[in-house]
Amino acid sequence: MFFDRGPSLTELAVQALSSVEHGYDLLAPKFDATPFRTPGPFLDAVVSAVRPLGPFRTGLDVCCGTGAGVRALRRVCEERVTGLDFSPGMLAQARRAFAGVPSDSGGAPDVEWVRADARALPFDEVFDLATSFGAFGHFLPTERPAVFAGVHAALRPGGLFVFPLPAPARVGSLPYWAMWGFDAAMRVRNAVWRPPFVMYYRTFGLPDALRELADAGFSVRLRAAESFGRRADGAPRCLTVLARKA
Repeated sequence: MFFDRGPSLTELAVQALSSVEHGYDLLAPKFDATPFRTPGPFLDAVVSAVRPLGPFRTGLDVCCGTGAGVRALRRVCEERVTGLDFSPGMLAQARRAFAGVPSDSGGAPDVEWVRADARALPFDEVFDLATSFGAFGHFLPTERPAVFAGVHAALRPGGLFVFPLPAPARVGSLPYWAMWGFDAAMRVRNAVWRPPFVMYYRTFGLPDALRELADAGFSVRLRAAESFGRRADGAPRCLTVLARKA
């Protein structure tokens, strides 16, 4: 499904009926052959936004999966990049993918992998830059404040938390109904099946991000990711959120 090396429909169904952690353990060997892997343009948009704001010594990618965000951080960090995820299968796949890989930036920053829950990050003021790509749908609205508070605690004073935020789909469009249908199906699944699999596309928007980041102690700037173009009304199709720890 999706690509020749991707998971079959049966494999995806088994994943969807598992917990989030075990589901990603199962998907990990074929994850990079699915559309769920963060596309390169989102990684490039974040790199373009933060590169002029450096230098950065250390970076953290929250919910790193198989390491796409870590690869982006290696382009802007000088000393060390940390990938954090709670799926041992995804971390094992990331380690294999990065074994012997030279730095994209030419400076060869060290890479380390940490298994932990993003709702309880085990760091205290050790990073200059933090990122996260496509993970916020895995947290219920009541859980995101703990994630943002943990990132805030993990950053040194003046550190940045950066992530892309696509514009919401136009009401009535095919993507709008596809996401609405997916979320509805997940709510029905979680109502009748245990353990739950938390993944919702429509629970995190710009007003939520601005409010919750401010509550965590960040000051926030928004930058249009111009590589994605603009909608007919002139609004950018994607924003890069730049949240700075005071």
